[in-house]
Amino acid sequence: MNGITRQLRLDRPALLAPLFALHRRGAGDPTHRRIGDLHLRTTRTPAGPALLKVVAVGDEVSARAWGEGAEWALDQLPRLLGEADDAAGFAPRPEHGLLVEACRRYGHYRVGRTEAVYEALAPACIEQVVTGQEAFRAWRMLVTEFGEPAPGPTDDPASAAYGMRLPPTAEAWVRVPSWTFLAAGVEERRSRTLVTTAKRATALERTLAGPFAEADRALRSLPGVGPWTSAEVRQRAHGDPDAWSVGDYHVGKNISFALTGEVLDDDACTELLEPYRGHRFRVQALLALMGGPARRPRRGPRMTLPTHTPYATGGHS
Repeated sequence: MNGITRQLRLDRPALLAPLFALHRRGAGDPTHRRIGDLHLRTTRTPAGPALLKVVAVGDEVSARAWGEGAEWALDQLPRLLGEADDAAGFAPRPEHGLLVEACRRYGHYRVGRTEAVYEALAPACIEQVVTGQEAFRAWRMLVTEFGEPAPGPTDDPASAAYGMRLPPTAEAWVRVPSWTFLAAGVEERRSRTLVTTAKRATALERTLAGPFAEADRALRSLPGVGPWTSAEVRQRAHGDPDAWSVGDYHVGKNISFALTGEVLDDDACTELLEPYRGHRFRVQALLALMGGPARRPRRGPRMTLPTHTPYATGGHS
């Protein structure tokens, strides 16, 4: 129950919040939790399930892990925190003042990698073409029902990890009944993509060994996986610094506004980002760290949730 511990010293201040926030699907995500400066993550490693607890002060990182995969999770932690990322060749253009300021404040940011491809793909499938609110609710419901309790003190009400669960295995996703997906608000098109890709989960993990471009091609060869879904996976699992969220409802508009003061479509944003090829997700992440100044003004109403699923129409409580 005590787990095993590890101390790390990075060559830069640790930026845990944005690294872990990328993997957390909403405040109620059973697989990730943040309490102050403490970050908790559950994962299924090649060695077995693990619960990871991480806290940092400056460049000093303290971690504890539980479960069969504890040793693997601690060995992998430097890569999760961005130690494998190479920012060489990246420099903001002088005319992009907000990006220049982001680099001044957060130039020590590095793109991390979980090295867990299907764990990144499953929630990305759920998040396709819907609002974050709907996707996070569905993820929470499905993980609670089909994910197992995580190892460690997750059964202790006094623990920060109380109630945390592992993400479902690929095999578990395949067995989820279609009506259960619908009850969670996930229509057939998204659930079909999730289940179809689950059957290729083992092969997908092998994309970690090759170039980012090959991983992109392998992901996009799967039915239902397009540029956006591939990017969402690669920026998390592979640590691809170029995998910007093309096709996202907000991201391209926010990037173009931050760089030019104009809200542009994805084609124009792609052209705008061309000088940063190889580091386009890095640009996205650095601008996101700037918060409000990097977000376009909201002049219209918020996106409404769809009403074609049982959850939305009152078929699930």
